[in-house]
Amino acid sequence: MSANRKSRAVVLERPESLVLHELPVPSPSPGSVVAKVEYGGVCGSDVHMTKGEFPLPYAIVLGHEGVGVVEELGEGMTHDYAGVPLKAGDRIYWCPIAPCHKCWYCTVEKDFSSCTNAAWFGPIEKPTWGSYADYVTLPAGAAFFRIPNETPSEAVIAFGCALPAVLQGIERVGGIKPLDNVVVQGCGPIGLAAVMMARLSGAATVTAIDGSPLRLALAEKFGATTVLDLTATSAEERLESIRAYTGGRGADVVIEGAGHRSAFREGLQLCARNASYLLIGLWASQGEQPFDPSQIVQRNLRIIGTQYAQGRHYHDAMKIAALHHQELPFEALITHRCGLQEAGQALDLVTSGKAGKVVMRP
Repeated sequence: MSANRKSRAVVLERPESLVLHELPVPSPSPGSVVAKVEYGGVCGSDVHMTKGEFPLPYAIVLGHEGVGVVEELGEGMTHDYAGVPLKAGDRIYWCPIAPCHKCWYCTVEKDFSSCTNAAWFGPIEKPTWGSYADYVTLPAGAAFFRIPNETPSEAVIAFGCALPAVLQGIERVGGIKPLDNVVVQGCGPIGLAAVMMARLSGAATVTAIDGSPLRLALAEKFGATTVLDLTATSAEERLESIRAYTGGRGADVVIEGAGHRSAFREGLQLCARNASYLLIGLWASQGEQPFDPSQIVQRNLRIIGTQYAQGRHYHDAMKIAALHHQELPFEALITHRCGLQEAGQALDLVTSGKAGKVVMRP
C-alpha cells in the first residue's frame, strides 16, 4: 500500500473543540488491520466526551463505532476473531477496545470490558481507530468480525455500540425471561436495542418511555407494546399505567437507557418486588441522585451497572442484525448521514431527540 496514504479525521483537541485534521495511515503492524471507514456511528458517549464530562489526557480522533472495508492486513492476520477467513475488500465490524489479556479481569474473571489496561482511544500521533475518519487502524487484540455478504452495512451500524452494550447488560441481569414485564427508559439506540431484545426474548409486555415522537414510533416498530410520552405524562401517571397491566406489581426488569440521572429515581419506583434495574445510559457523571436505600432492601431489588461490551457481544450483535434485518427496521433506524465536516451538527442531532441513529459517512 502507498506510504503516502492519508486520512481525514475529526479530532477532539479539547472540550468543545473539534478540528478536521489530515493524518498519516501507515501500513499495519503484525496483528493489526487498516480499514476504510464505511460508516462511523455517532454515540451519546461522544457527546459526553466533547463536553468534557469524561476527561481525556490528549487529543483524540472521535468515534468508537464503525463498519469498514479491509484495506490492508498486518502480518499474521488471515481470519477475523471468529475464525472466518478474511481478505482485503471484506467488510468488518469491530469492538473498539483491545484488552490486555494480562490483568485480573482478563485472566481470572474473564471480563474484558473491565480490563484496567485496555487500549481504547490513543493519541493522534499513533495509528488510531477513531471512526470519525476515512481510515482506522485496528490494533492487535481489538476484536472484529467479517460481515456476511447478504447483510447490509447499514443494518450492522444501525445500533453501533448500543446493541453490544445491551447484550452485555442483559447477560449481567441473568437474561430476560419469557413473560417478563419490561420497561425501557429512553429510546435512543440503547433503549431501542433493549426494546428489541426484550421482544425477541419473549417478554409479555415492553413499555418504552421517551419524550420524542420519532423515537417512540421507532420503539413500536422494534416491539414496544406500550409507549409513554415523557412530555404528556407525569411520573405518577406512568407508574399507575405500568402497574395497571402488570397486576399492580410493576416491571420485572427496568432498563435505563436515558442517560440522564432524573431517570434513576423513577426507574426504582417502576420496579416490582424482586425486580432487576439495569443501568446502561448513565455512563458519565452528572452529580448525585438521592434515593432511599431501604427500598432496595425491602423490595428485594437488584441494581446492576454495565460498562462497554466485549468482543463476543459485537459478534452476537452482528449476527442478530444478519438474522433479523429483513423483519425489523434496522436500516430505517438511521435517520441522518453526515460528512466529516458536519461532526458538530451530528453531535447536536444526537441530543435533539429528532434523530434515530446518526452516522458519519466519510
